[in-house]
Amino acid sequence: MQHSDETQRAARQESARLTAESVHGVALTWVDNAGLTRVKAVPVGRLAHAATRGVGMSPVFDVYLVDDSYTTSRHIGGPDGDLRLVPDLERLTVLAGQPGWAWAPVDRYDQQGRPYPACQRLFARRMARRAAERGIELRMGFETEWVVQRDGAYPWAGPAYGMARVVELSDYVNEVLRTLAAQGVEVLQIHPEYAAGQFEVSVAPADPVGAADLAVLVRETIRAVSVRHGLTALFGPAVEAGGVGNGGHLHLSLWREGRNLCRDGEGPFGMTDDSESFLAGVLDALPALMAIGAPTPASYLRLQPSHWAGVFQCWGLENREAALRFITGAPDDPDGANAEVKCFDPAANPYLVTGAVIAAGLAGIAAEARLPDPVRGDPAVTGADGPGTAGASASADGPGGRAAGDEATRGGTGTPARLPRSLPEALDHFERSDVLREALGEALFEAVLAVRRAENDLFAGRAPQQIADATRGRY
Repeated sequence: MQHSDETQRAARQESARLTAESVHGVALTWVDNAGLTRVKAVPVGRLAHAATRGVGMSPVFDVYLVDDSYTTSRHIGGPDGDLRLVPDLERLTVLAGQPGWAWAPVDRYDQQGRPYPACQRLFARRMARRAAERGIELRMGFETEWVVQRDGAYPWAGPAYGMARVVELSDYVNEVLRTLAAQGVEVLQIHPEYAAGQFEVSVAPADPVGAADLAVLVRETIRAVSVRHGLTALFGPAVEAGGVGNGGHLHLSLWREGRNLCRDGEGPFGMTDDSESFLAGVLDALPALMAIGAPTPASYLRLQPSHWAGVFQCWGLENREAALRFITGAPDDPDGANAEVKCFDPAANPYLVTGAVIAAGLAGIAAEARLPDPVRGDPAVTGADGPGTAGASASADGPGGRAAGDEATRGGTGTPARLPRSLPEALDHFERSDVLREALGEALFEAVLAVRRAENDLFAGRAPQQIADATRGRY
């Protein structure tokens, strides 16, 4: 936490700029361990004070649950203590979808100005710094999926990926694009997704902390535009039990001195050694990472085979059923090569996701890990061994397809392991992960564990649709 004259001057300049643009309030946000974006807001005239002294907030929110009840952990819990929320002025953004408002993410410090050990954003920054110490720059980006409702219904049930839905909601989609552009967010693509009323938007990659910041900004922008159109945006991983839910896929690439390490190497499909080892580390850690990236019982309603959700612990070239999908990109596109983690969803705290994935990848580099053979086709049908016609036809059915023989072949010879089928199973892996415990630190690790256990207890015994109903509109 800085009290410097330079910070004070910068904050006053920003205050003057915001005032000139008729902005009166600044929303200062962080994301808790339940995946909810929390906020304290200040008038523009208090921005300089907030930037140097911070804004008070209780640490108990690190053990809040999705329903605003709370638990406790070994290091965090109860009414005692206070933190300072310090806005990152470099990320300060005028909100085009909320006239009169600006937004900035915060880092959290204690009352003595020391970094708060359980600050998720500082964790992501710390992991990015670890990668930089190895000469590796991470570029990351989240896909944001959501479902729009009007008065609890989905009147836009046009075909999956169909132009009909864009036509029916043309003004809405146009305003989403216009608003993001006005905020300086570079949109790569936007399209209707599989479920009724579902859309997806992808934005340009950024550094790990910046990618998580963008995930928050994009979601809250979509929420604001939806409200202005009389719509409700639902970001929960399961909207209707048994249907295709919302994913929160993470794309990443590794760079060194301007070179994309995911291409022009001697490894699989052109990976360099560091890129292969990083991805092997992520693949190996996926069962534990699920407690970070698929953090709620609702997440496991989404994670069904043959739904393009990535439920098997395997990787493949352009394979949308693999949990880790590798994309080579066009030969003349140095930016195109990247990897996608498909088993995560929007209930995840994006700062925890980026930081934990980096930690797992760096462990893979340290171990000089190598990837197993890639999987082709739908592993629920073909197993790990290859391109059988059943796999090809199952993939062609799309994310809602259910191939014959799925249950009979799963777990057979050569079939990749299923990722955890439930939150308790993911927590068993998470609790045993020395890599994630060390990276997160005891306070943050234990708080995440406590929240996950408490949310599992919260929804124990509830029917799938009850879980979906209770969570789909909370994130």
